[in-house]
Amino acid sequence: MPKPRAGTERRLGVWIIGAKGGVASTMITGLAALARGAIEPVGLITATPAFAGLELVDYPELIVGGHDIRPGPLDAEARRMWSESRAIPPALLDHAGDYFAEIQGRLRPGTLVGSGERITSLADAGLANLAETPREAIARIRADIEAFAAAERLERVVVVNLASTEPPPERPIPLDFAEVEPLLDDAATCPLPASSLYFLAAAEAGASYVNFTPSAGGSPACLQQVAIERGIAQAGSDGKTGETLLKSVLAPLFAARNLEVMSWVGHNIFGNMDGKVLDDPRNKAAKVRSKDHLLAEILGYAPQTLVSIEYIESLGDWKTAWDHIHFRGFLGTPMTMQFTWQGCDSILAAPLVIDLVRLVERASRAGERGGLPWLACFFKSPLGVEEQDFATQVTMLRDWVSRATSDMTDG
Repeated sequence: MPKPRAGTERRLGVWIIGAKGGVASTMITGLAALARGAIEPVGLITATPAFAGLELVDYPELIVGGHDIRPGPLDAEARRMWSESRAIPPALLDHAGDYFAEIQGRLRPGTLVGSGERITSLADAGLANLAETPREAIARIRADIEAFAAAERLERVVVVNLASTEPPPERPIPLDFAEVEPLLDDAATCPLPASSLYFLAAAEAGASYVNFTPSAGGSPACLQQVAIERGIAQAGSDGKTGETLLKSVLAPLFAARNLEVMSWVGHNIFGNMDGKVLDDPRNKAAKVRSKDHLLAEILGYAPQTLVSIEYIESLGDWKTAWDHIHFRGFLGTPMTMQFTWQGCDSILAAPLVIDLVRLVERASRAGERGGLPWLACFFKSPLGVEEQDFATQVTMLRDWVSRATSDMTDG
């Protein structure tokens, strides 16, 4: 990466895949407000005292650019977050106008190679007609990231995948990247989805990668090895913000008290763009799989489970989850616990993305590479670790903070 200008603040590039989406536009609105001190950093764990000794990148030092496939202005989704969901105060949007315009000039067209029919249907017509091989897509995306880093004189770049959920890969992805590499010349035979092409472009550009989606990204074993060989850090996958977060907190309670969970049913409804994409059964399959696996890993056995996700347009960005837990106690007596969770999807996710960018940059600065298991508390399907108990995952993060802070003091 290019060296920063002498005598200036640090400059970290944040390259967003899906930059025009709800989470990205909410994050951008928040960064603009944080940079000028207009809001308190509620929801950001890196703003708490425990992280003060890490010398994390400050909000004004985050320079945003990205890829997207959709037409329209960058701030359109953020303004819908107010007009349809009443989630972002309009005054914050008005004050962020120049910030959005600046970022708009850094956006580049994404790729549709391996993205699936539902996502392709949302794309700009010009991009939908672009024919390119996976290798060509990787080269184009890499060039965009490198040009961004050079133009903005960035110390390093973190690529964050906030795009809509892809269908699961149609073909098995080989364990050895040497078997994948020759297939990059033909989209018809290449098993890698678009998220994995973005990962490879980031790796080739020397940028770290955060996969906040359930899409494959850098999670296949052959690509995890690429991250290590290229010396980049990566985190993921699938940000844990709502119902699954509560599962990871509540399931250990049943395990600790030796109460048998017989069934756990979760019904989710929401109306944002992610919900529209997940209305396609192929895309939904990837999300359901990511939400459903942790119970067996925490409990040590597999209760009967059902996870449903339904698109209800009128709800906008507000997600409602209703869960029914049927469990058995002493004397075999069955009992029930139910809860309802309602939250604004992008408002819950955006601060976590900022946290992850700051922490992954800090890890990269310290020379860490490959998956970062101490970031497990952020994800439904964390890389490099099987632990799903939220409290234990938070302890892993705190232990890393303690070690990193100690290393700085010793140095």
